[in-house]
Amino acid sequence: MDNISKHISYKEAIRSNTALRRGIDNVPDAGELENMQLIAEKVFEPLRAWAGGPIKINSFFRSVELNKAIGGSSKSQHCKGQAVDLDDTFGRKTNAEMYNYIKENLDFDQIIWEFGDDSNPAWVHVSYVSEEENRNRCLLAYKSKGRTKYKVI
Repeated sequence: MDNISKHISYKEAIRSNTALRRGIDNVPDAGELENMQLIAEKVFEPLRAWAGGPIKINSFFRSVELNKAIGGSSKSQHCKGQAVDLDDTFGRKTNAEMYNYIKENLDFDQIIWEFGDDSNPAWVHVSYVSEEENRNRCLLAYKSKGRTKYKVI
């Protein structure tokens, strides 16, 4: 497999420095791959077209073993290929602009304003399940007593 979508390579979608460093297998199965292609089609590609250029993917697919190694939630949609973390590294749009565009224009399951401050998140987490199951839930991630907490916004 070469590409998940027009602008996401398979290599980019499964890349993880932690997985490489620890020798963790981070290969999606057929169902997870199908989920990855769906979120790419429904969220990433329309967002990229609106942004007018590249958007950095911080994290896409995570095997259960990799997710555990990085301290991810046991319920992480990354493990199903249903979530992607995005960052404005290329300077096309801010993370806040991308968050708001997704919120106002695209169908999604969850979108999370990940840390940062009131004007811009450090990155944007977005998930997609299906048209029928998406909750369109908007959350804010924050730290409390060293733990990540989420608040509906």
